[in-house]
Amino acid sequence: MLALIQRVGRASVRIEGAVVAAIGPGLLVLVCAEQGDTSAQADKLLSKILKLRIFSDAQGKMNRCVQDLDGAGLHGGLLVVSQFTLAADTSGGNRPSFTQAAAPALGRLLYDYFVQQARTAHSVVATGVFGADMQVELVNDGPITIPIRLAPAERC
Repeated sequence: MLALIQRVGRASVRIEGAVVAAIGPGLLVLVCAEQGDTSAQADKLLSKILKLRIFSDAQGKMNRCVQDLDGAGLHGGLLVVSQFTLAADTSGGNRPSFTQAAAPALGRLLYDYFVQQARTAHSVVATGVFGADMQVELVNDGPITIPIRLAPAERC
């Protein structure tokens, strides 16, 4: 599995003009399941995201994770959005190939599992809608954008 993480001041998802999810400060998590991925990869990816130290401490150093924000009374949220296009392969020309993305049924299963685990582990979790045409709006804080792809050894 892979993800693109953006530290945000706020983020929201609209579908057909209506806001279906929104968070204040926290992380926008664009997540993609690839062929062969399992719930074990989803668990490892979520653990890495929740522990990723990209929020500033009192000295202004990126030394706090999103879960630390809860302790500071900021209620750092996660906005989790499925995005199969993260698996794009652009090496063969100008039209991306998405053959490494998981089939829709597996993608939905792993996305739903990831969200369920996130809700168990974290207090503020909002989501997009799997497979929907979504408009994602965000204020990237920093800007800080970090791709996470599990290394082969981490892919179980």
